Amino acid sequence: MGGRVIHRSLALNVERAEALDHGLQLLREAWQDFDQARPMQPAVSREALRLDDPLPEEGEGVVAALDSASVVLDQSLAQCRPRFFAYVGSSGLESAVLADALAHSYDANLAGESGAAREIELQTLRWVGALIGYPAEGGAFTSGGMLSNLTALMVARTRAMPGSRESGVSGRVGAVYASAEAHSSIERAVEVLGLGRQHLRSIPMDDGRRMRPDALRASIETDLANGLTPVAVVATGGTTLTGAVDPLDLIADICADVGVWMHVDGAYGLAAAATDVARPLFRGLDRADSVSIDAHKWLFVPKACGVLLVRDASVLPETFRHDASYLVQDDDAPMHPVETTLEYSRPFRPLKLWTALRAHGAGAFREAIAGDLLLARELEGLVRQVPTMELLEPTSPLSIVAFRRIPASGDPDRHNVRLAGAMQADGRTFIASARIEGQVWLRACLVNFRTTSADLRALVQVADEIGRRLEAEEP
Repeated sequence: MGGRVIHRSLALNVERAEALDHGLQLLREAWQDFDQARPMQPAVSREALRLDDPLPEEGEGVVAALDSASVVLDQSLAQCRPRFFAYVGSSGLESAVLADALAHSYDANLAGESGAAREIELQTLRWVGALIGYPAEGGAFTSGGMLSNLTALMVARTRAMPGSRESGVSGRVGAVYASAEAHSSIERAVEVLGLGRQHLRSIPMDDGRRMRPDALRASIETDLANGLTPVAVVATGGTTLTGAVDPLDLIADICADVGVWMHVDGAYGLAAAATDVARPLFRGLDRADSVSIDAHKWLFVPKACGVLLVRDASVLPETFRHDASYLVQDDDAPMHPVETTLEYSRPFRPLKLWTALRAHGAGAFREAIAGDLLLARELEGLVRQVPTMELLEPTSPLSIVAFRRIPASGDPDRHNVRLAGAMQADGRTFIASARIEGQVWLRACLVNFRTTSADLRALVQVADEIGRRLEAEEP
């Protein structure tokens, strides 16, 4: 009886139509608000958010609760706004948002038998591979680059260190190789896998901020001579810091010579491989054993939608299969979905990307990504026109533009730290600072289909205006 009472109190019943209509109206207003830049980012108000309210014992109704949620979102940083430049984030593509709402309503679990949902995951994996030019035979949708990279390195460890699933790596030392500016998720994955942070080899970079193949080969040869096991090389397909793309073809040559797993972390930049203009940067991608890409970054869908692709589908069950009494299968049955991933209880993440690709077509995605690349070149030109500003050289081949303002006197690093903070407080644009080779730069990330040339002009104008004001205040 108690269960039925709870069920009735949670069910919308007569409120359902009103709640849906109101929820859709809030969505409509939000999307219209994203079409142009807002004049400022509102401050967080404890009173408006009712942050001091106690746990509500009686509900206020879905409509009122949605209104409260709307206030929370309005005072939160929305990365999908056209003048949000601070990080590589999602654009919240509308078609994908609606598909995600449907997916969560049905609450399919891709870790178990899910009927058509599993088939759509497999199809979407193939589509992503076709979009970026990678011969994907398998893979999985994950929560993001961290889990995609961890999954790939777990596969690589299983291959390089037979028996490590059963007995661990005690007594054996395995090394992973990555650029000095590889994402910190690689370091975290090495720690989680028990390989130890000290065995992550930070390979020096060339003048273009790319991994040096000669230094990679030398590092691997040194480890082999000392009895260490090379586990994997992680090439970066667009570093988070500056957008550099490692020389994949040359790295693939080394991996083939040595017989070591090659993974490409393309969480941010790999989407650019779908475009004619950037595809040459990724020559050799098809030779990698695994690649990762975050669809919630430069493929515009909402979080979380990470994608791991592998050339050989059999490597996943080799790494993740378990004998579980609640997963009984015939010997000739297809691979169980949970045997392809580190996760259990996986939501139907692929549906948002599958729906967006069906709704708009791959051509629209290519056009939007190419448009961001053009905007990056335009922003570089705008910065060059301001005498008090300088660009980081060499500039990124992708869509990250690092620049800074040089004051007439004083410490440029201190000036740009203050400038980034003052621009965030100003609220007309949002950008963050980053430290590159010991210097502080403003780092603009262009991964939003809503951003326009007018937004770039505003970014430079606001930076110059606020920078002049700060310079006048500085001693």
